[in-house]
Amino acid sequence: MSKVQGGMKCVKYLLFVFNFIFWLSGSLVLAVGLWLRFDPNTDKLLTQNDAPEHFFIAVYILIGAGGVMMLVGFFGCFGAVRESQCLLGSFFACLLVIFGAEVAAGVFGFLNKDKIIKDVKEYYSSAVNSGNVTIVSLYQEVLDCCRLLDSSDSCRDGSSKRDCANAIEDFFTDKLFIIGYVGIGIAGIMIIGMIFSMVLCCAIRNSREVI
Repeated sequence: MSKVQGGMKCVKYLLFVFNFIFWLSGSLVLAVGLWLRFDPNTDKLLTQNDAPEHFFIAVYILIGAGGVMMLVGFFGCFGAVRESQCLLGSFFACLLVIFGAEVAAGVFGFLNKDKIIKDVKEYYSSAVNSGNVTIVSLYQEVLDCCRLLDSSDSCRDGSSKRDCANAIEDFFTDKLFIIGYVGIGIAGIMIIGMIFSMVLCCAIRNSREVI
């Protein structure tokens, strides 16, 4: 028999629906993280020897958080249906950890945007200066750009292509904003889940005390 009645039963089913949506959100976060990690263009630009790795730190946080979100969403649904204080308390604790990870990924993406872009530009510039034709050609092909304007082999007048400095900045700015917005957006959703889980957990405890 259900331990909660009246309005708390409504909270119970709202929490169940929330957890299902949360599970779907975890799938989305995981998919976005995997896309950013294995996107052919990003993979080509950042998997060369000595390439900067800061970008992938935020991506790995997203992938890890997405996988845990799916698992936690499943157990959250089970805890809501079973009206288990233990499972709901564990669900709240896991949400708190994931909340921190998502905010960390979002803040990392926003605060380190300039540093990550600077590192990639310096990596490309060093390849130009050292005559590393493989890396230079790869960047020009993927980003559809010509060499840095301050290099000896600059973009020719009348070329429709951007210089690679601007192309690098545009490319990674878009990717990092995706990480930031996804991380912070999901973190906001999780606040609702934490509130629901605590309200239902307290209602179950109170109902037991009454019995």
